Amino acid sequence: MQARRVLALLIAILFVSVAAPLVAQRNNDNNKPPQRSAQEQADIQALVQAVEVQLLSDVGITVPPPGSQPPATPPTAKPLTLGTPDKTSGDVPVTWDSNHFVKGQTDTYIPFTLQLDKATLPSGAAIWVRIVNAEQAAAFASMVTSPARQGNNNKNQPPARATFAWDNGSFTDVPEGGKLQRAIQLRPGQYVAYIAVKEKSAAAAGSARGNDRNRNDKNAPPAAAAPGKIGVLRHELTVPDYGQGDLTTSSVIVARSVEQVTAPPSDQESNPYVFGPMRIVPSPDGKFGKSAELSVIFWIYGAQAAATGKPDVTIEYNFYQKMGDSEKYFNKTAPQQLNAQTLPPEFSVAAGHQLPGSLVVPLTSFPAADYRLEIKVTDKASGKSATQSVNFTVLPV
Repeated sequence: MQARRVLALLIAILFVSVAAPLVAQRNNDNNKPPQRSAQEQADIQALVQAVEVQLLSDVGITVPPPGSQPPATPPTAKPLTLGTPDKTSGDVPVTWDSNHFVKGQTDTYIPFTLQLDKATLPSGAAIWVRIVNAEQAAAFASMVTSPARQGNNNKNQPPARATFAWDNGSFTDVPEGGKLQRAIQLRPGQYVAYIAVKEKSAAAAGSARGNDRNRNDKNAPPAAAAPGKIGVLRHELTVPDYGQGDLTTSSVIVARSVEQVTAPPSDQESNPYVFGPMRIVPSPDGKFGKSAELSVIFWIYGAQAAATGKPDVTIEYNFYQKMGDSEKYFNKTAPQQLNAQTLPPEFSVAAGHQLPGSLVVPLTSFPAADYRLEIKVTDKASGKSATQSVNFTVLPV
């Protein structure tokens, strides 16, 4: 694919809102829940219980075994601790592979990839994603430990609702290789993601899949908690604020390929790297053969309007070859210009249109080695610059 082809696709999405269908999925309390079988409800119940046990453990509350009496004195919660590495528990391996941050229609859009073990999920996966900040974790702990809650002996009565930054789940087949992609939208800030995964129960294997389940499902009378192995991942996220007006960029996506799509997906959360008419297939490891092309895609925020009313931005791409603990300059491409001559006439900084940056480079002339690509964005109207770097590897073949 030629560089002009990628840039043409990027220009085509200048006026397309990013991930608008996800806005309503943050908290789905007001949406009609999808129909679920009793066994699917049981899978959901097991996942939510696993997530809540981990969340409560993080704030110092131990959930008593089923059938035991609650403590005479309600436990005291501690603040949610941030700044700790990923933690996994349970019998199903699940790890956070990667994610990207892109400015969305309202909040920050975050496509991400989980690494699952397909061998432990032969019938597919049931997945629950709950994302909380420190205040939400404290509110949830307070609700659980309240005297009224502690004195509730009706075990079938669902707990009072709590508000989380993100809280929903789905049923899906596990792709070959185990890399499962999803998307969320969050406001800027610090969060902890709790992701529970279990094998889909056999009774649910023939049911419809792919619809997000909302929190109201847990209010329906559930079947007994579904047996089966469960894994829980705890992963922290620091979401950038793209609304400050400073010159900056989204995450840089290193792509294996860029494809054109004829229609938007019906489920954006399950197709997180579709942007308008463009589907980006991220490189799983940043490794490319010499016969391949390196493709990078990103968006620029905070560029001011020049005298023409359009931005006047230059993007420089410099390659450095890594040499052990050091590196040396390798080469560069011609600067990319985004200005009144290259942008569509209808492009408007005031309207909030996003500037795309892209590069496609054949790797035939690159010796097999590790590299760093430095991307420098300069806004001529303000005189400000922003720099990003991505690493990649060229393989011998």
